[in-house]
Amino acid sequence: MDTVRHDEPTLPAAPWRDQPGLKRLADALGARDGDARYVGGAVRDTLLGLDVADIDIATRHAPAEVIARLEGGGIRAVPTGIDHGTVTAVSSGTVVEVTTLRRDVSTDGRRATVAFTDDWREDAARRDFTINALYADLLTGQVYDWFGGLDDLKARRVRFIGDPYQRIAEDHLRILRFFRFHARFGETIDRDGLTACTERANDLMALSRERIAAELLKLLVAPKAVETIALMIECGIFRPVLPEITDAAALTRLAAHEAAEGVAPDAIRRLAALIAPADAEGVGARLKLSNNDRKRLQAAHDGPGNEGPRALAYRVGPAIATDRLLLVGESVAELRGWAPPRLPIGGGEIVARGIAKGPEVARILRAVESEWIARGFPDAAETGAIADQLLRSESNR
Repeated sequence: MDTVRHDEPTLPAAPWRDQPGLKRLADALGARDGDARYVGGAVRDTLLGLDVADIDIATRHAPAEVIARLEGGGIRAVPTGIDHGTVTAVSSGTVVEVTTLRRDVSTDGRRATVAFTDDWREDAARRDFTINALYADLLTGQVYDWFGGLDDLKARRVRFIGDPYQRIAEDHLRILRFFRFHARFGETIDRDGLTACTERANDLMALSRERIAAELLKLLVAPKAVETIALMIECGIFRPVLPEITDAAALTRLAAHEAAEGVAPDAIRRLAALIAPADAEGVGARLKLSNNDRKRLQAAHDGPGNEGPRALAYRVGPAIATDRLLLVGESVAELRGWAPPRLPIGGGEIVARGIAKGPEVARILRAVESEWIARGFPDAAETGAIADQLLRSESNR
């Protein structure tokens, strides 16, 4: 059924709506007959005046029919998630996820068994939050809203569709999504949703740590991450899965310093601010972070040293250097637009100066490097002079 309010808006003009291939895609999916509509983030973010990263379309057509229609219209069809009704359409270079309308048959908190439907409201009812259950006509931009998502969008409120406890029982990850979307869009917290998430926090234990990590890292760089993390700590949300997170004070200081330095928020750096140095290795392993992210997490609290920001960046890399400096409230101005240079002298130049190949070359090269760093990374000529001076000094001993 399409029983919706009569005062619903149309999508405003936005760059993504003019992407090549969308008109051909609309024709192939029967948009003129009401068989396909934009849904989710593209609709929500356009109404908020935000940039749109991903385009999703919902359709009444079954997956096999979607593929047939796309291929018949000269559009590439990739069955990326066909068991759950999703086909990726590539139309004139524009990538769109096309998903058949669905209803949940059964759920276990981690995954759902679905059946296809042709009922728009039924499809909307299975989604998580009202602001994510907004649909728009592919051609006219007419918005369809069955659950008050437009009012919630206006109020900057993240609200579960229907009973929050039921939505959480269907997918426990919605607990973290509730806070992530609040950190990104929210002004007023929905008390019913907050109560349900607090009471069902232990459900997070049933989720894979990869899914938890993905949500947490997105949350940590959201506009209201600091306030939201503090609220989550107060409500005991982290206790079942990340008991190491108990205080947001260091995160608060870091976020303020990032802003003062004009540095973009970084999820790994902010995670480091939330945990004790001794917990970094265990948390990184538990969340199954990448090797590079684990290395950063473990190195973040090792301090900035006393050689200066550029020397630190040369020794440990710009990312880790930036983390260390910001976490202790020091400036990163010297690192802006600067890339660590390479030592302009090698072992061959040391051998050419009369030193036999072997450990002695490496020792001398390390000494040259230390002086080169101390002098601010001079050019090859001055570095050669450093080597000569060092060798003369040693020969006079």
